[in-house]
Amino acid sequence: MVNRTALQGNWDEIKGKLRQHWGQLTNDELQSFNGDVEQLVGLIERKTGEGRQAVEDYLDRLTARGSQTMHDVQDYVQQAAQRVQERSRQATESFQQGYDQAEEFVRTRPTESVAVCFGVGVFVGLLLGLTLRGR
Repeated sequence: MVNRTALQGNWDEIKGKLRQHWGQLTNDELQSFNGDVEQLVGLIERKTGEGRQAVEDYLDRLTARGSQTMHDVQDYVQQAAQRVQERSRQATESFQQGYDQAEEFVRTRPTESVAVCFGVGVFVGLLLGLTLRGR
Protein backbone atom coordinates (compact mmCIF):
# COMPACT_ATOMS: atom_id res chain seq x y z
CA MET A 1 0.00 0.00 0.00
CA VAL A 2 1.10 3.54 -0.71
CA ASN A 3 2.85 5.39 2.09
CA ARG A 4 1.09 8.62 3.13
CA THR A 5 4.37 10.31 4.04
CA ALA A 6 5.94 9.46 0.69
CA LEU A 7 2.92 10.90 -1.12
CA GLN A 8 2.91 14.10 0.90
CA GLY A 9 6.68 14.56 0.63
CA ASN A 10 6.60 14.62 -3.18
CA TRP A 11 3.00 15.73 -3.66
CA ASP A 12 3.58 18.49 -6.22
CA GLU A 13 5.55 16.18 -8.49
CA ILE A 14 3.17 13.26 -7.96
CA LYS A 15 0.12 15.46 -8.59
CA GLY A 16 1.54 16.46 -11.99
CA LYS A 17 2.24 12.85 -12.90
CA LEU A 18 -1.27 11.80 -11.87
CA ARG A 19 -2.78 14.47 -14.12
CA GLN A 20 -0.51 13.34 -16.97
CA HIS A 21 -1.46 9.70 -16.50
CA TRP A 22 -5.16 10.32 -15.89
CA GLY A 23 -6.27 13.46 -17.70
CA GLN A 24 -9.77 13.20 -16.18
CA LEU A 25 -8.44 14.35 -12.80
CA THR A 26 -8.71 18.07 -12.18
CA ASN A 27 -6.23 20.18 -10.33
CA ASP A 28 -8.93 21.15 -7.80
CA GLU A 29 -9.68 17.51 -7.02
CA LEU A 30 -6.02 16.72 -6.46
CA GLN A 31 -5.46 19.95 -4.54
CA SER A 32 -7.90 18.74 -1.89
CA PHE A 33 -5.62 15.79 -0.98
CA ASN A 34 -5.18 15.91 2.78
CA GLY A 35 -3.05 12.83 3.24
CA ASP A 36 -5.87 10.30 3.18
CA VAL A 37 -4.55 7.70 0.72
CA GLU A 38 -7.83 5.74 0.74
CA GLN A 39 -9.73 8.86 -0.30
CA LEU A 40 -7.23 9.57 -3.09
CA VAL A 41 -7.40 6.01 -4.44
CA GLY A 42 -11.22 6.14 -4.30
CA LEU A 43 -11.27 9.45 -6.17
CA ILE A 44 -9.01 8.10 -8.93
CA GLU A 45 -11.12 4.93 -9.19
CA ARG A 46 -14.36 6.92 -9.56
CA LYS A 47 -12.99 9.46 -12.04
CA THR A 48 -11.01 7.08 -14.26
CA GLY A 49 -12.69 3.69 -13.94
CA GLU A 50 -9.33 2.09 -13.11
CA GLY A 51 -9.25 -0.81 -10.69
CA ARG A 52 -8.05 -0.26 -7.14
CA GLN A 53 -4.98 -2.48 -7.62
CA ALA A 54 -3.92 -0.61 -10.77
CA VAL A 55 -4.23 2.73 -8.98
CA GLU A 56 -2.28 1.51 -5.95
CA ASP A 57 0.42 -0.03 -8.16
CA TYR A 58 0.84 3.24 -10.06
CA LEU A 59 1.04 5.25 -6.83
CA ASP A 60 3.58 2.75 -5.46
CA ARG A 61 5.74 3.19 -8.58
CA LEU A 62 5.54 6.97 -8.28
CA THR A 63 6.53 7.03 -4.62
CA ALA A 64 9.26 4.42 -5.12
CA ARG A 65 10.76 6.51 -7.93
CA GLY A 66 10.65 9.59 -5.72
CA SER A 67 12.26 7.71 -2.86
CA GLN A 68 14.99 6.41 -5.16
CA THR A 69 15.64 9.91 -6.49
CA MET A 70 15.90 11.24 -2.95
CA HIS A 71 18.27 8.41 -2.06
CA ASP A 72 20.39 9.19 -5.14
CA VAL A 73 20.54 12.88 -4.18
CA GLN A 74 21.56 12.00 -0.63
CA ASP A 75 24.33 9.72 -1.94
CA TYR A 76 25.59 12.44 -4.29
CA VAL A 77 25.64 15.04 -1.51
CA GLN A 78 27.44 12.65 0.81
CA GLN A 79 30.07 11.86 -1.83
CA ALA A 80 30.53 15.56 -2.60
CA ALA A 81 31.00 16.31 1.11
CA GLN A 82 33.60 13.56 1.36
CA ARG A 83 35.47 14.97 -1.66
CA VAL A 84 35.42 18.46 -0.13
CA GLN A 85 36.74 17.12 3.16
CA GLU A 86 39.52 15.21 1.36
CA ARG A 87 40.54 18.29 -0.68
CA SER A 88 40.49 20.40 2.46
CA ARG A 89 42.70 17.88 4.25
CA GLN A 90 45.11 17.84 1.29
CA ALA A 91 45.25 21.65 1.17
CA THR A 92 45.91 21.79 4.92
CA GLU A 93 48.71 19.25 4.62
CA SER A 94 50.24 21.11 1.68
CA PHE A 95 50.10 24.42 3.55
CA GLN A 96 51.63 22.81 6.64
CA GLN A 97 54.47 21.32 4.56
CA GLY A 98 55.21 24.71 2.99
CA TYR A 99 55.18 26.37 6.39
CA ASP A 100 57.49 23.71 7.83
CA GLN A 101 59.91 24.13 4.90
CA ALA A 102 59.96 27.91 5.30
CA GLU A 103 60.50 27.59 9.04
CA GLU A 104 63.35 25.11 8.48
CA PHE A 105 64.95 27.45 5.92
CA VAL A 106 64.82 30.38 8.37
CA ARG A 107 66.20 28.24 11.19
CA THR A 108 69.11 26.81 9.18
CA ARG A 109 69.92 29.95 7.14
CA PRO A 110 69.01 33.01 9.19
CA THR A 111 71.35 35.39 7.33
CA GLU A 112 70.03 34.42 3.91
CA SER A 113 66.46 34.70 5.19
CA VAL A 114 67.02 38.26 6.43
CA ALA A 115 68.71 39.16 3.13
CA VAL A 116 65.80 37.72 1.10
CA CYS A 117 63.24 39.59 3.24
CA PHE A 118 65.23 42.82 2.92
CA GLY A 119 65.49 42.40 -0.87
CA VAL A 120 61.77 41.67 -1.24
CA GLY A 121 60.98 44.69 0.93
CA VAL A 122 63.18 46.97 -1.18
CA PHE A 123 61.64 45.61 -4.41
CA VAL A 124 58.06 46.08 -3.17
CA GLY A 125 58.93 49.56 -1.90
CA LEU A 126 60.34 50.53 -5.30
CA LEU A 127 57.28 49.20 -7.11
CA LEU A 128 54.96 51.06 -4.76
CA GLY A 129 57.00 54.27 -5.08
CA LEU A 130 56.96 54.10 -8.90
CA THR A 131 53.25 53.38 -8.95
CA LEU A 132 52.40 56.27 -6.64
CA ARG A 133 54.81 58.62 -8.42
CA GLY A 134 53.14 57.91 -11.78
CA ARG A 135 49.75 59.13 -10.52
